[in-house]
Amino acid sequence: MLPISGHTSGLKPSELRLLERIYRRRVDPREVVSEELAAFLCHCSHVLGRQVGVLIDRSGAIVHVVVGDMHRLYLPDLGRHRASRSRFRGLRLVHTHLKSEPLSRDDLVDLAKLRLDLVAAIGMRSDGRPGLLMAAHLLPDNPEQQLWRELPPQPVHRMNLRFDALISALEEEWARRSGPLPVDGGDRAVVVQVVLTTRHGQRGAISSEQEAEQRGAELRALCRTAGLEVLDVVRQQRAVGDPRFLLGKGKLDEVVMRAMQRDATLLVFDPDLTPAQARAISDATELKVIDRTMLILDIFAQHARSRDGKLQVELAQLKYTLPRLVEKNTMMSRLTGGIGGRGPGETKLEINRRRVRERITLLEREIAQLSRRRQERRKRRRRRELPVVAIVGYTNAGKSTLFNTLTHGSVLVADQLFATLDPTSRRLRFPDEREIILTDTVGFIRDLPADLVNAFRATLEELDEADLLLHLVDASDPACAAQKAAVERILAELGLADTPRLVVYNKIDALSPEQWQLLPTEREAVALSAHDPETVRPLLLALEQALNQVACRRSWGRRWGAATAATGLAAHAASG
Repeated sequence: MLPISGHTSGLKPSELRLLERIYRRRVDPREVVSEELAAFLCHCSHVLGRQVGVLIDRSGAIVHVVVGDMHRLYLPDLGRHRASRSRFRGLRLVHTHLKSEPLSRDDLVDLAKLRLDLVAAIGMRSDGRPGLLMAAHLLPDNPEQQLWRELPPQPVHRMNLRFDALISALEEEWARRSGPLPVDGGDRAVVVQVVLTTRHGQRGAISSEQEAEQRGAELRALCRTAGLEVLDVVRQQRAVGDPRFLLGKGKLDEVVMRAMQRDATLLVFDPDLTPAQARAISDATELKVIDRTMLILDIFAQHARSRDGKLQVELAQLKYTLPRLVEKNTMMSRLTGGIGGRGPGETKLEINRRRVRERITLLEREIAQLSRRRQERRKRRRRRELPVVAIVGYTNAGKSTLFNTLTHGSVLVADQLFATLDPTSRRLRFPDEREIILTDTVGFIRDLPADLVNAFRATLEELDEADLLLHLVDASDPACAAQKAAVERILAELGLADTPRLVVYNKIDALSPEQWQLLPTEREAVALSAHDPETVRPLLLALEQALNQVACRRSWGRRWGAATAATGLAAHAASG
């Protein structure tokens, strides 16, 4: 028995045999559909009272017979499209319309989402004979952002459209406009930003248009850091996120079709998707789907170098993945067999979940051991009664650059988000043989994923021991005030709200006169350019004064002693 796809319930055996006879037909590769096949499809539709369609390959062979209801078809799962960017799927859809209605929205969406060569509808006359043929094909990227072109209707018996010439010209034009493939084979992304204006909605709600712009620019920077080429940014404003798709179903279809037209391989969503939303969107598209948290985790995985960092990133990834580990196909639901696996047993999905939980437990145990080792090192520091100063701030604010300038160190410096994951500590010597421990830490970002904060708790414990925090702010960033507030919020969540701090505005060499006027004026703040030692001198004086204020409350205050002259300290420290 030949397969019949779609809405087959309620069909009689004689009707199924009628549909099977469609497979005996062939189409000239130069034609969209032959007159004989069009007439037989209309006959079948007239008998069944349902839409009937076929998927035809480039050779003219019928590979699928599909039946629907009166209003639409139900196409089979055609699998993931793996052709090159300049190629279509190699299948065209030809089906009937019972009332000679034009191509529907569903027809055009199927054309775009499945990347079909062509979609055509045969209008049926009242006597069941074929009338007009209505067809549409996809368009390559164009200034008008049109996804498809609908061709003028033609009578089936006088159709002069050369299908083979049309598809050949389309593929050549698609390849020409798409340009060459990326040399590194990297992913090409469409960013989808849903601006949620109600705070009780999804995590990451936006309160203003300015905040939405800032967050969008930050998301594009995250994509660049991860190695993604951002092809397009789609934004939709909603009061609350759609519980199933985050954005509306119609908008999602538009995004998916636009992404396919731009030859994107990835959709990046902001704010974060719930597990149910991630599943629903993945089912609606063949593209890879990630959200902001997954993107940040990927960046951390790329930049992790030490064993501590790799373990913590893996833990965060597993905790994020566990609730999203669901059945994707029938293979995942097969039962294990053999001794000990007979009967109901455990499904593959349950085994995968159990293994993930076991791995999480193991990682948490190893990270706890690393935390104890770090604690021992901190105890040794306390016995030496050395003050600890930690540099904190938003990601890419210049913390590692300042650390290298102050300590003559060689910590990795890159114009990337989260270039530093592993904390680095160095001694900084002051006059009269006094020393401090200066620590470079991982950068923060707004709406930092909770699993990431928990996984990096062992690393962030370095901040618990800090006597003073240098809060570095990128003064050249238009969003510096929001970034500063985000860091203060995260520090409060970590229980560091009462730790003394010194605010430092960095990158002043990149400020325009207008930006200088907008810079906040705090009494004890310092402005500098981290890569210029000359501008760092006022920081050394402010650092000494801040430590003098803290000294009376700390055990190391006895050794710190009286402050030296400001000019002597600055000259000594700046000279190394």
